[in-house]
Amino acid sequence: MLKNSRIDSALHVLKGAAQKVIGTKITTGVWEEGDNGRLTVECLKNPSDEEIAQIQGEVDAKINEDVSIENFEMGRAEAESKFGSIIYDKFPVPPHITRLKLVQIKDWNRNCCVGNHVQSTGE
Repeated sequence: MLKNSRIDSALHVLKGAAQKVIGTKITTGVWEEGDNGRLTVECLKNPSDEEIAQIQGEVDAKINEDVSIENFEMGRAEAESKFGSIIYDKFPVPPHITRLKLVQIKDWNRNCCVGNHVQSTGE
């Protein structure tokens, strides 16, 4: 679990941008050290320099929008029914867990996530 709420939130912004530009859906790894973080996503090919620039532009725009980052809990069965399996990424949630913590940036990114998050993308 990431300890830094700013990094955890930033990685959700980054994932939304990667989903939009290169169509990735699944996070395969996250890393944090100090004030730095890294997100690894599953994709069919390495993104081009142009796509990386587009992702950066999308990240910058979402930060400037300063939209709300919502944290909520719901029953696992309800979450799976409403949002599908995409909320899980490659991080298995043990079968005995019946309530999930989710984070959502509306129309951008939604994931099962136990980390702490800032209140908006501008933070």
